[in-house]
Amino acid sequence: MGPGHPECPQRLAAIEDRLLITGVADALVHYEAPEASLSDIELAHDRMHVAALRGMSERLSEERAAGGPDYAQIDPDTALNVHSWKAALRAAGAALAATDAVLAGEIENAFCAVRPPGHHACRSKSMGFCLLNNLAVAARYALQRYRLQRVAVVDFDVHHGNGTEDILAGDPRALMVGIFQHPFYPYSGDRDPAPNMLNVPVPAYTRGMEIREIVKTLWLPRLEAFQPEMLFVSAGFDGHREDDLGQLGLNEQDYAWITARVKEVACRHAKGRIVSCLEGGYALGALARSVEAHLRVLADI
Repeated sequence: MGPGHPECPQRLAAIEDRLLITGVADALVHYEAPEASLSDIELAHDRMHVAALRGMSERLSEERAAGGPDYAQIDPDTALNVHSWKAALRAAGAALAATDAVLAGEIENAFCAVRPPGHHACRSKSMGFCLLNNLAVAARYALQRYRLQRVAVVDFDVHHGNGTEDILAGDPRALMVGIFQHPFYPYSGDRDPAPNMLNVPVPAYTRGMEIREIVKTLWLPRLEAFQPEMLFVSAGFDGHREDDLGQLGLNEQDYAWITARVKEVACRHAKGRIVSCLEGGYALGALARSVEAHLRVLADI
């Protein structure tokens, strides 16, 4: 996204290093992310938007070859470079491949360590560091290609997953539950959500125990009543108390606890089937430790 941008390559490097140092990487099965097909992306995104994003990338490549700029700005926070379109295809492709592997019974659950993130990408708009909505593409794919009747999305990023809501709102086959700091970017989610959206805005400096109480009293009853056949997790770790992009007070133990509750729902109703995709998390040490905690629960390590 450009020099000094928080959504940087070092995020994935920090996660990889942490998993190697702690030995967690040795307990995992690793998959290479394929490129998503345009037809699968268009399950969640408007065709003209996808074509415009691809065209923007192609024009940038042509201009760059002629000595032009390194980046094209989508909005003040979100940029493309010549590799971004391919990266976005592989980020969405990772979520799709994970969905295939989980539904085929090859693995019980999966975590997709992907960039760029996705939960702000709306049906017809890229924004907030996000180009394509990796998780929403995968959720719609599970519904359309595999004919699942009920899928649930859990989003614990510090920011409201407005893009996922935009894509899934009003679809009775999908339930989305989320917590997010409010008022805060993208300044949405607190007014008249669709019936299949459980948005829980919380003020800055909310701590982990308060978030756990919200999960127990609000999220879990809705998830239990819905009985999802598969769960998708927008795993944003920017609510960590060390992350300067948000002002929530979560720590690694809180993320492990939330993951455990989600996994319990999945085991009761969805044969343990979970696909989790990385969203935010920009304090590199906190991000790496939080992903480790998340994966230890998913993988029973």
